[in-house]
This record gives sequence, C-alpha cells and structure tokens, in this order.
Amino acid sequence: RPYKTRSGSAVGLEGLLDEAVAKALEIVSADSGDGNSEYALTTQQCAEVADAVGHGAIKYADLAHNRTSDYVFSYDKMMALEGNTATYMQYCYARVQSIFRKGEVDLEQIRAPADSVNLEHSAERLLALTLARYAEALDEVLEDYRPNQLTNYLFDLAKRFSSFFEQCPVLKAEDDAIKLSRLRLCDLTARTIAHGLDLLGIGVVQQM
Repeated sequence: RPYKTRSGSAVGLEGLLDEAVAKALEIVSADSGDGNSEYALTTQQCAEVADAVGHGAIKYADLAHNRTSDYVFSYDKMMALEGNTATYMQYCYARVQSIFRKGEVDLEQIRAPADSVNLEHSAERLLALTLARYAEALDEVLEDYRPNQLTNYLFDLAKRFSSFFEQCPVLKAEDDAIKLSRLRLCDLTARTIAHGLDLLGIGVVQQM
C-alpha cells in the first residue's frame, strides 16, 4: 500500500527518502555537538552520515518485513538506535571503528592469520558462534528469497556484539593476547555487518 500523508495524498519514494535524510541530519547534527571534540563530525561529514542513515533506514525497514506482509510506516521506529533497524547496525559498525581509532589499532596485525581466538568468556563464545552462522544465514536467504532473514541475522549479531562489548573489555583487556583476540572479534563483526548491509544496498558510516 502507498504511504499517505494525513491529508490522504500519496507520497512518492523520493519524498520519503528526502524526509528520512532530513530527519537523520537533525539527529546527527545534534549528536555531533559543538564541533570541539577531536572526533566531532564536520558539516560535510554530517551530511554524508545523514544520507547513509536516512536511505538505509527506509530500505532496511522495508526489507526487514516479510514481503507478503504490510507494516506501519514510522520514521521514529525506522531510525531508532535500538531494535532491528539499519541505524542500529550502522551504529554497531561505527562503534567498532571508534574502538580502532582510540586504540590506534593496526588492522594488518589483527587480520593476520591466527591459530585461534580466545573464547573463555560466554559472551565471546556466543558472538563467535553467531559470526560462524553467517554463511548459513545467507544460504537461507537465497533458498527462501526472504531478505528479512538476513536482517534478522544482522540484528542477532548486533545484539551479541553489544553484549560482548559490555561484558568484555577490549582495549583494557587483561593481557595483550586477549586484547588481540577481542579486537579480531570486533573486526569480524564489523566486516560481517558491512557485508550484510551491502547485500541489502545499505552503506555503513565511520562515525555517528
């Protein structure tokens, strides 16, 4: 069914996307603060993030529902930083990039071949198991032609990462070996989210 305004007139896709970007820009600009922070976004960066967030929100919300079902259109729900939204996925990706910036992480080092990763903590194990299910999730999407199965997987992964991040210190890990292992889990999570969103036609952002 077409999306309509309160007056009953139909709104085209271009109008929906423009409104989503405008709303995203308001949120991003407010969160960016006064610009004095070392990591504050410039005006141009705010615009780029808003474009990715706004367009991503609309696409993801549509793909996250069963293709045979209707749903209630809500900008607030689509752009929420919690829940099964593109914004939440983009935020998780940006959070990993923030960890890398703060820790001045050498990506070549953490992506070098490794014999194993440390999975002593339950949150580490759950995250690793979810990452290992990615190929299976993609097979299910292709078999059933239901992109909402991919969004469900990404949401599950983002939740697992959030739990891992809360329970397992990364940059302040007990020793260098555990730190490196957790950085690898962070990197794998970010790359999986980016790949999954890309398959849905949605971009990621370095900062939010």
